[in-house]
Amino acid sequence: MKYKFLEHTADTKFQAFGKTLEESFSNAAIAMFEVLLETKKVKKKITKKIKVEAQDKEGLLYKWLEELLFLLDTDFFVIHNVKNMEIKQKGKKYLLVAEVEGDTYKDEYGMHGSVKAVTYNEMFVKEEEGKATVQVVLDI
Repeated sequence: MKYKFLEHTADTKFQAFGKTLEESFSNAAIAMFEVLLETKKVKKKITKKIKVEAQDKEGLLYKWLEELLFLLDTDFFVIHNVKNMEIKQKGKKYLLVAEVEGDTYKDEYGMHGSVKAVTYNEMFVKEEEGKATVQVVLDI
């Protein structure tokens, strides 16, 4: 299972999973866009490179997802998948570099929702040996 949606009174809450932190962050991006459309239908016409850094892993997750929302809001960019993600600790900060493949939004993709913002509410990043889980609440 890559992600699952959880009960929440007003917003959208999900957990994303992976064998690595990178895989769980990638699956979180897909889960966030699944709130909006079917990512599998999005064509891989454009590749964008994303680089974000933060003081901690939760902040990194927040900035990663916010950057994707920024691309949606400014360039109408919707994702199909994430590739070549690398998360490193650089001094006291964490650095994430990734490529996202997708397309400019078209009516054929059938947007069926909206995400106003990523929140820190109930957010967590958990790593165990061979397993990483993140939890996110989206303001919709």
